[in-house]
Amino acid sequence: MTASPPAADLSKLRINRDDPPPAVKRALGRVLWLTAAAVLIIAVVMVIGRRGGTVPVQVVTVSATTGGNGAVGGGSGSVAVVANGYVVARTKAAVSAKIPGRLAMLNVSEGSRVEKGAVIARLDNADYAAAVGQAEAGLASAKATLIETQSDRDQLRREYVRVRDIHAQNPNLVSPQEVENAESRARQGDARVDAQTARVDAAAAALRVAQANLENTYIRAPFSGTVLRKEAEVGEVVAPSVGGGLTRGAVVTMADLATLEVEVDVNEAYIARVQGGQQARITLDAYPDTSFRGAVRQVVPTADRQRATVQVKVTIVDRDPRILTEMGAKVEFLGGTSPQQATERPRVIVPAEAVRSENGRDVVWMVRDGRLQRRDVDAGPVSGNFREIRSGLAGGEQLLVGGIETPKEGQRVKVGP
Repeated sequence: MTASPPAADLSKLRINRDDPPPAVKRALGRVLWLTAAAVLIIAVVMVIGRRGGTVPVQVVTVSATTGGNGAVGGGSGSVAVVANGYVVARTKAAVSAKIPGRLAMLNVSEGSRVEKGAVIARLDNADYAAAVGQAEAGLASAKATLIETQSDRDQLRREYVRVRDIHAQNPNLVSPQEVENAESRARQGDARVDAQTARVDAAAAALRVAQANLENTYIRAPFSGTVLRKEAEVGEVVAPSVGGGLTRGAVVTMADLATLEVEVDVNEAYIARVQGGQQARITLDAYPDTSFRGAVRQVVPTADRQRATVQVKVTIVDRDPRILTEMGAKVEFLGGTSPQQATERPRVIVPAEAVRSENGRDVVWMVRDGRLQRRDVDAGPVSGNFREIRSGLAGGEQLLVGGIETPKEGQRVKVGP
């Protein structure tokens, strides 16, 4: 008889609820390792990006000139002041009707060339034409009546002369009373002729008024020029001034393109460098690669208190059909070469975006050996998107103008195109 195996001791079996299973441990370990590796990689990338990476930036190379002038990028010619403005026509007008009425005819369109006195448009003038006809008839009637009164006057004068002569020859045939009556009738005839002559003059004046009103329905060019805009169309009601609703003011806007010039606002800190007749170089925003010669026509003798600027009007010497009114333009006022200017210190003019304000001080960021370097400068006010550097730069520096919002000392950069 075989012996039975000993009974198992179940009292030693325990469930450890505090210790996770081995599979869970392995998964948790892998997650921790992957997280640590990701954090390490991110840290390395940030360090490399801050210390060893290069950021593409835009720079401008500054050059200084003597003679009281400064330049940016070594451009040809010495520039004393730079200012921005717009092309305007010295002779320009919004042509409107002298009387209110409905536009019946419009003879021009945008770009039409018109001569002084030419009819641009016409109002509906049937009633004014009828008034002229009525005035002409009234004048003709007054003239006819004048002829009748003159004939009556002449007859009365002859009768008076006959009665007077008879009385002088034989007083018994004609009494003195009859002579006086004949003389009175002759004077009355003269008075009626004078009155009728006045009526003729009044009728002629009424005719001139009617003709003037009829002429006012014709809108004529006040000068020779080019139509820039049509402000009204046929069928619209126009008036000398805008009255609201459907009433229009001007019919067309025209200008003499032979009087084009550029109006710019020069910062009052630099206005002493601009004078009448000074040569200038004009560059239109529409044609940045082409420059036109100009000359200062007028420095307006008043300043804008709010903007601290003085308006300068520059005549365009080089006429070109591409130049249109209201085009944006940059004007570079060219400096002279007098002995006094030749002995002045060099000056530098840089783009306004190259100068930053930090803690109340003007600073520029220079690019040297591929790294940024901060430098304090004394910058003048903005004029035409440029600023003069009074001290702090000598010329030849590369200044940061774009690519980085918050530059840092020693940051590595790469000069972009």
